Amino acid sequence: MRVLLVGYGKMGRLVEQLAPEHGCEIAGRIDVGSGDWSAPADVAVDFSTAEALRDNFKQYVDRGLAVVIGTTGWSAHEAELHRHAEAARLGVVASANFSVGVNIFQLMVAEAARLMQAHAQYGAWIHEAHHAAKRDAPSGTALALRDIMVGASYKRPIDMSSTRAGAIPGIHTVGFDGASDTIELTHTARDRRGFAAGALLAARWLEGRRGWFTMQDVLRGG
Repeated sequence: MRVLLVGYGKMGRLVEQLAPEHGCEIAGRIDVGSGDWSAPADVAVDFSTAEALRDNFKQYVDRGLAVVIGTTGWSAHEAELHRHAEAARLGVVASANFSVGVNIFQLMVAEAARLMQAHAQYGAWIHEAHHAAKRDAPSGTALALRDIMVGASYKRPIDMSSTRAGAIPGIHTVGFDGASDTIELTHTARDRRGFAAGALLAARWLEGRRGWFTMQDVLRGG
């Protein structure tokens, strides 16, 4: 499978490094002010920026190029991009986090939220920590965790907080605190390889599909 890399920062370079072991070939690289959009490719993997994504998406629509979107911070434009993708019959996998472990963690959080809704003595929070260079806070994954809890019928307030420091790859904690005890669920990323490997898994899965999908669709086999 030929992959067009869009955004050639740390994640883009890691996707390139792992591509051969996932049966993928890098067809080209697009970065700020450089790259060839006409390079023949089967799918794009976009780890650019929220600001760049809307312009990038026009290229995917014009070319009919399936895309895996790992960029975060663009949720305000999701409905618009979704409409464009649907009109173009484009294949899209969009996720705030492509780690297999994080997506399993999300399923665990949903079940915990369902259980805790019946116990009003517990208050809930989400805390996430990332490296100092990460732009969006709270992270896309933290926002997704909140939405998952609400979708699992958790109706009480959920306090959210963020830390940006050093080189932390990513830590997400969902907690429930009562007068007598505290329950915490935590996912800790040791490096970014899991995110890049998940994006390549999604790129392979997307071949021949049309529609708007998430990483959980990929893991379920669609």
